[in-house]
Amino acid sequence: MAFPHRPDAPELPDFSMLKRLARDQLIYLLEQQHEVDKLYKVENKPALSSSEQLCFLSDPRIKNMRYTLTTEELQRNRTEKKFYACEMVLEEEGIYGDVSCDEWAFSLLPLDVDLLSMELPEFFRDYFLEGDQRWINTVAQALHLLSTLYGPFPNCYGIGRCAKMAYELWRNLEEEEDGETKGRRPEIGHIFLLDRDVDFVTALCSQVVYEGLVDDTFRIKCGKCHGPLLGTSHMAGLVFNEIRNEHFSNVFGFLSQKARNLQAQYDRRRGMDIKQMKNFVSQELKGLKQEHRLLSLRRFQLEGREGNHRSQPCLVISNVKIYLNKVRGYIVLLSLTSVVPDSSYGPEHLLTFSNLRRAGLLTEQAPGDTLTAVESKVSKLVTDKAAGKITDAFSSLAKRSNFRAISKKLNLIPRVDGEYDLKVPRDMAYVFSGAYVPLSCRIIEQVLERRSWQGLDEVVRLLNCSDFAFTDMTKEDKASSESLRLILVVFLGGCTFSEISALRFLGREKGYRFIFLTTAVTNSARLMEAMSEVKA
Repeated sequence: MAFPHRPDAPELPDFSMLKRLARDQLIYLLEQQHEVDKLYKVENKPALSSSEQLCFLSDPRIKNMRYTLTTEELQRNRTEKKFYACEMVLEEEGIYGDVSCDEWAFSLLPLDVDLLSMELPEFFRDYFLEGDQRWINTVAQALHLLSTLYGPFPNCYGIGRCAKMAYELWRNLEEEEDGETKGRRPEIGHIFLLDRDVDFVTALCSQVVYEGLVDDTFRIKCGKCHGPLLGTSHMAGLVFNEIRNEHFSNVFGFLSQKARNLQAQYDRRRGMDIKQMKNFVSQELKGLKQEHRLLSLRRFQLEGREGNHRSQPCLVISNVKIYLNKVRGYIVLLSLTSVVPDSSYGPEHLLTFSNLRRAGLLTEQAPGDTLTAVESKVSKLVTDKAAGKITDAFSSLAKRSNFRAISKKLNLIPRVDGEYDLKVPRDMAYVFSGAYVPLSCRIIEQVLERRSWQGLDEVVRLLNCSDFAFTDMTKEDKASSESLRLILVVFLGGCTFSEISALRFLGREKGYRFIFLTTAVTNSARLMEAMSEVKA
């Protein structure tokens, strides 16, 4: 489902400008070092170069700095992306004066025409577990860059403590450099900042839209996936673009139709003369074979995934170590939505469970609470009969989940007469088989309809965000009707492909276009890994 947009939908901004800025800045930083001898990937072996200078490009992470310092080229000059904690490592090692450091401020990576990532997977743990606020200024700088390039944002909404801090830092930057956007016509009419901890449930659900399924299975990193069955050709990209937002049960029909079309093209060979056959072999046959192989692999991949869903309970029971992050995800989702689980793990995982509790991922329900038949749908998205027998180690949990009350207020679990038609989705619930509308996406939908948090006071209270939900409405006189239908959604702590697909669907239905900025793309396994204290 490529989601063809309505004729009145606004055009997306051109993100190629971000790439050009990053390229030009890197060239500027390396202007004295254009004569590059060779490019190396830093590995556990020395770079065999006769050059007197080496330049290291590294993410500003202490572990990367220490890893770089273990190379045999320790005494050579190098250029690092600047981060003060990393400079402290250089000072500790006694080589600070031997190294020149510069910053390549490439904080916005365009992964798609509507998706920007800061590629900060550690943001989630650093802020939501450790309370480390160091990346919030990076977010503010990124927002400032976007407003500089694409004009001011007339309407701003946010929810969450981190969102509010990022907003305030960003506004301070805007005031300091007021002249840069003054008088500019806005290209983006609305911006929405959302903390990940406002909606943990959605991020913990198994993904069933195709792109999310691929991410859960093979992992998509920096917009690329190296799974063995995915293909890398131009044709693979075209097929992927058509099915990325589809519920995976619909993909079989799409691929079958593609296969029939391919067969019809093969059948054209009958009746060709020699000249036509030569043209067919030289121009079309190779592409048809490649597409046929790709479609076969896609079908095999989906059939394997479907089988994995059926066998998942047995796998969890028989090999807990392998599926530990998945099982932990079940425990967390159960605690957030309904059930206090009732079995245990070994002492080596106590710190991990403590982290889950500190971050608000493990909660308890009010005594005597039970799920209604409708509410139980959400737990079926990711659980099984074994999931209720996982742990009994959480009788003293401090924080309680308000998920069920929020669910009723926002109608997150639709009441459907008959079977939900996944081929013709009626709402955003299709991204979870019609059983659940992502809370984050419903909040965005409701706030945009109201142009404020008015009328959502009870929901905000239940989310424990009464002090951190804000609306900033500035003058819209310079904003065109087109720009007011273009919305930037900023996820602080990560977003999932399910949420992206849901909002793309909402955009098609309402005449909006959504752009996404996230600190990183996430899913249930990544959230659990971020909380883990047990090394794999």
